[in-house]
Amino acid sequence: MATEYDAILLVSFGGPEAPDEVIPFMENVTRGRDVPRERLEEVSQHYFQFEGRSPINDQNRALKTALEARFAQDGPDLPIYWGNRNWHPMLPDTLAQMRDDGVRKALCFVTSAYSSYSGCRQYRENLAEAQAQVEGAPELDKIRVYYNHPGFLEPQVDFILEGLQTLPEAARDGAHIVFTTHSIPRSMSRHCDYEVQHYEACRLVMELLAEKAPLPGGGERPWQLVFNSRSGPEFVPWLEPDINDHLEDLAAKGVPGVVNVPIGFISDHMEVIYDLDVEAEETAQRLELPFARVATVGIDDRFVDMIRDLVLERTEDAAPKALGTRGPNHDFCPIDCCFTPEQELKPVVAAAPARRRPGS
Repeated sequence: MATEYDAILLVSFGGPEAPDEVIPFMENVTRGRDVPRERLEEVSQHYFQFEGRSPINDQNRALKTALEARFAQDGPDLPIYWGNRNWHPMLPDTLAQMRDDGVRKALCFVTSAYSSYSGCRQYRENLAEAQAQVEGAPELDKIRVYYNHPGFLEPQVDFILEGLQTLPEAARDGAHIVFTTHSIPRSMSRHCDYEVQHYEACRLVMELLAEKAPLPGGGERPWQLVFNSRSGPEFVPWLEPDINDHLEDLAAKGVPGVVNVPIGFISDHMEVIYDLDVEAEETAQRLELPFARVATVGIDDRFVDMIRDLVLERTEDAAPKALGTRGPNHDFCPIDCCFTPEQELKPVVAAAPARRRPGS
């Protein structure tokens, strides 16, 4: 049913914007986790290679600007705020500003397309924690995950076609499509739909690609889902294979080229520009394997329109859009959604007793 909201809150991860912010940011990210100090310092070096500045805040500023322009054109007439869970602007500061501006109920868009603890539930915990810190904070709901929305998937097809054109001509027809996403611990994956949703998104993109640009001789173009950005102790199993290991395997099999699609990410933040554009690119060059990393959805018009669609689902009860057979995901999460038994059960926003949509 349609619900009245006073504002939209763009919720993201955050990132440092100067060298002296890198270590404090990393300490925020890893607080309460069993991440070795040497791993923290290792990842910090990734940021220093880019002058200590993550691109993620600039990308969120661009997304906020694009959304404001889209809303100004066709509505809804709602102000857009932005807050991060790990670096400025921090969520409590943003909620305080919203309260002072008279916002009573806001709808939150999280910059993660998939269900998992770190990609959904943890954000809901962070939002509840921020509410508890701000007296009179607005009520918050969360927009559903959108991994199978056409506005997220259809741009990926065009990106792949552009990537194929950058490969040597002889490599294009035989090139493999390698989808990448952030690895997570297997214990986390077992208690959410993270892998299922990713495989569904990849499958749908390949179906759309086959319809738009079938191979000259027919048949199906090979594709795989692989992972990057593993962290944590070595003895803890994480989702595999790593993209660099997979590139080694493809080169050994004589694959003529690779188009890398970072389908697990909506923008080119550090896990894309370092793990893919630096590490994976170096691996491919060493293997003499033609490699094209394609764009993320960023502020593609179709993605911006998708966010508006998701808002209208909640404000005007518009029909939800979803490709494939799984249907649109739920708006409110069951109490154990993306919860791992060894975790502490913390307060969250957007919790059910709500209905689940068919297929979610």
